[in-house]
Amino acid sequence: MSQTYQTLTFHHLEAGASYFRPKQHLPEHITPDEPALSVMTDLSLVTAYTIELDTSLNKAQETMVKRGVRMLLVRDTDGHIVGLITSRDIEGEKPERILAKAGGHWEDLLVADIMTLQPKLEVLLMEDIVKARVGDIIATLRRVNRQHAMVVDTHPATGHLAVRGIFSLSQIGLLLGLDIDPALHATTFADLEHAGIDYPIAGGDLLP
Repeated sequence: MSQTYQTLTFHHLEAGASYFRPKQHLPEHITPDEPALSVMTDLSLVTAYTIELDTSLNKAQETMVKRGVRMLLVRDTDGHIVGLITSRDIEGEKPERILAKAGGHWEDLLVADIMTLQPKLEVLLMEDIVKARVGDIIATLRRVNRQHAMVVDTHPATGHLAVRGIFSLSQIGLLLGLDIDPALHATTFADLEHAGIDYPIAGGDLLP
């Protein structure tokens, strides 16, 4: 039985048209007892923000501001994660120490100069995250005094571990209802304590 198909009409693209981007729908408000997955940026749902080794620090900082993030995954030409860089790295003492030792100017510094290298990174496992609560993530980040934690999972296409998610203390703070602008400054544990959320510091390391 033959079918008659209809042709569709082409239209001109309007000036100023944008394009759809993947977006993860996070809850408007959470409590520390919510599942940890409810506050994890899931890279199977949204595009990861990455940067290359030979990018200047100025460009990395501009990218963070433009994207509204405080951490970028550093990739090589094959798309493998070789490290990460945070706003704390850029704004801290590391660049000045490098310049004092090797000379040069701020404009000469690259992401590769100050990023945390992949061998020094420790991550959380997805199998543990599915059983964890938001409060567990805050306690874990406080334990190591970090703003971020990465989560790895087995990639269904390759069978190898890959970065699946990212936890951001600033994002968690906003979802807890704290009046914090992550574009201006990072959430601190003092902010959480001021909001009545207190977590003891335990031993051990997650990230250097």
